[in-house]
Amino acid sequence: MRNKKLMLDSDLAEMYGVPTKRLNEQVKRNSDRFPEDFMFQLKEDEWRNLKSQFATSRWGGRRTPPYVFTEQGVAMLSSVLNSAQAIQVNISIMRIFVKMRDWAMNYSDLQDKIHELQQSESDQNHHIAKIYQIIEELLKPALGERKAIGFKK
Repeated sequence: MRNKKLMLDSDLAEMYGVPTKRLNEQVKRNSDRFPEDFMFQLKEDEWRNLKSQFATSRWGGRRTPPYVFTEQGVAMLSSVLNSAQAIQVNISIMRIFVKMRDWAMNYSDLQDKIHELQQSESDQNHHIAKIYQIIEELLKPALGERKAIGFKK
């Protein structure tokens, strides 16, 4: 979302083994550690779009848009949630972000290679078409009458 890799507060709270409300309380108490590029709250339209992706009952669920955390925000959570489980979870999450970054870089390289292959294939197709054109011209009977070669009777 917003061209960033993000994690929802509820998903992080579940991983850390704390209620979402407690995670958000700790974040609010330490708001100076979470600038806008580390964490932000989704806008209503973003939240509506996200909610439409999940099947939720009308009685349960959240009433307010969730907070989402960037890679740096997730790293900062370990200093706010200072427990053994929080540290281990944070290490795992950071490894996942690194793998996602590596995958994204490889994906871009793969797209470039596919485009290059398509371009070279079209060049090859052009050359093959030229060869067929030359062969067809060689196989066509010559225009006009040719003088007979050899002895006349």
